Amino acid sequence: MTLATRPGVYLRAASITAVLVGMGSLLGFGRDLLLARIFGASAASDAFLVAWMVPETAAPLLIEGAMAFLLVPLFSRALEQGDDVRQVVAETLPTLAAALMAISAAAALGAPWLVESLAPGIADPGLAVACTRLTSVTVLMFGLAGYLSAALRAHQSFTAPAAIYVAYNLGIIAFIVVLHDVLGVLAAALGVMAGGVAMVAVQFPAFVRRVGLPRLAACGVLIPLGAFAPIAAFSLLRQGQVFVERFLGSSLTTGSISQMNYAQKIAQVPMVLSLIVATVTFPRLVRSVTAGDTAAARRRIVGDLEMAGLMVLLAATALVVFAPEIVRVLLEQGAFTEADTAATAYFMRVYTLGLLGQTVVGVVCRVYFCTARPTWFPAVAMTVGLLVTGGTAAVAVPYWGAGGIAAANAAGITLTALILLAGLGVPEVGLSLRALVPTAVHLALPTVAAFLTGILIRPYLAGLPAITLLVLGAALMALVFCACSAITGPKEIIRMMQTWPTGDRA
Repeated sequence: MTLATRPGVYLRAASITAVLVGMGSLLGFGRDLLLARIFGASAASDAFLVAWMVPETAAPLLIEGAMAFLLVPLFSRALEQGDDVRQVVAETLPTLAAALMAISAAAALGAPWLVESLAPGIADPGLAVACTRLTSVTVLMFGLAGYLSAALRAHQSFTAPAAIYVAYNLGIIAFIVVLHDVLGVLAAALGVMAGGVAMVAVQFPAFVRRVGLPRLAACGVLIPLGAFAPIAAFSLLRQGQVFVERFLGSSLTTGSISQMNYAQKIAQVPMVLSLIVATVTFPRLVRSVTAGDTAAARRRIVGDLEMAGLMVLLAATALVVFAPEIVRVLLEQGAFTEADTAATAYFMRVYTLGLLGQTVVGVVCRVYFCTARPTWFPAVAMTVGLLVTGGTAAVAVPYWGAGGIAAANAAGITLTALILLAGLGVPEVGLSLRALVPTAVHLALPTVAAFLTGILIRPYLAGLPAITLLVLGAALMALVFCACSAITGPKEIIRMMQTWPTGDRA
């Protein structure tokens, strides 16, 4: 009996994955808070965040998306056919590692050009170049980490792959804490490099136990590059929103890039946590699509959208209403000033407008990558959204500065989400936009009620300490949100909670 047919084992593996992914996300949030406290919103933090685009681009391409979608099936087929997986590793890993090393070296050598192209107006380009050369190592490390993760998941080993972001963020935090007085922001860049090494190290013992050391063999390219292309294109285009932000933000006031980054990272915390839902249930969606069970696939994706939507919208209302207090409590320490708090809170409110769109894209894109030949549709949708983001930002920046960039980001990702939802009429799912209207209504009504509650109670809480205000305000808004959800759609909400993660409905 496989893991897929043992619900208890599946749920245990899913729970461990969810806990470790959640820990990694929280540590990543703590890493950002530490950066804000030590470096504030400054020329140094701007330089680091330009270099940060290298691992930000490599992670979705080499860990979260393309590598997993391509290599898990490759290793799984070898196991099902009784082949020696070590032979597959011997035939694929040397070629892949050589390519990753070449790209890492090219990124390090081309760091001056990258900085000039991505952030031409940055205050300290020399520091940005130095940081970029250090972070370029993550291309190699992330690729190897993604490779090991795929092999372990194919062997139904989930703990080590889920722990990679815990190891990564602990490495960054440790280097910042120990070396920031000596090296400044270069300590953070060194931490990124060390964190990438830790991602590989935390998985290697499990890889040796489960797969074994690869046997020597002639190299052969077994990775289906035709299937890799649409996933890679989607991942890179999705990251293109950050490129737009860094490029246009580099010509604004020093610290604008950092303020936008902090605002976005805080706003994205509920989105990242809500997407654990889709991460845990993805194997079931793949099996449903592979088996041609359209009804089960449709129930799965609707259930994921409902659950993730509830989580992110409840958080979004609190982020909008209490943005200044949230930023003040989390960031206004050390080098992070009161002016930084005001700007970051404003940007966060604008970014939050696109939070649901980000969540929908994260949930729905998985449908299109379930089959053996992934479709180009998500990449096309993301291209349209990115064009809207870039065009809108270019027009808005002269009038609204960084706020225009944040608004353009929200508009572009929301349009992408709508396009992806409209495409769910594909045979694998057969889900129309009209069928999602009841779900949208059941999510919208409690969101509006909670938002109005927050607006009404905020003046009465104004004299309280910021942390007390947040606790009381968020609790009251959550109470109204949950009560309204139960009133407007009790059957749907109760059924969803009872059947997740199976997706089965009466």
